Amino acid sequence: MTKDQLYKELNYVNHSREKRLYYANLVLGQPELVKPLIEILFDVDDKISCRAAWVFEFMCGENLEAIIPHLDIFTQNVSRVHLDPAVRPMAKICEYLTTAYYGNSDTKIKQHLSESHKEKIIEACFDWMINDEKIAPKAYSMNSLYLLGTEYDWIHPELAIILERDFQMQSSGFKARARHILKRINSKK
Repeated sequence: MTKDQLYKELNYVNHSREKRLYYANLVLGQPELVKPLIEILFDVDDKISCRAAWVFEFMCGENLEAIIPHLDIFTQNVSRVHLDPAVRPMAKICEYLTTAYYGNSDTKIKQHLSESHKEKIIEACFDWMINDEKIAPKAYSMNSLYLLGTEYDWIHPELAIILERDFQMQSSGFKARARHILKRINSKK
């Protein structure tokens, strides 16, 4: 399948779990499609990029190690994504990466996620926290930043300031996650 054919196929992707999973498995079954999927995803002003983001998120959810050859491209471009339907999957993938990296299981992500990759994820997550994003990207970012803060000691104080500052203005979902993260941060002091 060519990039143009993949682009046309993405028109059939919708919010249903079934469709996103179908196309994620299609890409996983043909690894040569990952690069064109990422290229479409990072054509950030095209509405089809959102559909590529949904498929990419599901692909990473099914097999996170499939992102390894593309970590440089992903982390260099993740901050460029700005359309709401694409931001949420990008934040979720960052959470997948940080959870795998800081988790107890021995994963290939631990061998391949470099300092520069983590720095780009930190930058993107803080941007999502301070910008006017929906709750889901903020929630995924909070968790990613909390995990990254176990390695980078400056992150927890900065994250706590943002969470406390925004607490009253946010939704109940944000407040619940923020309370949980703040409790974890404060228990580390």
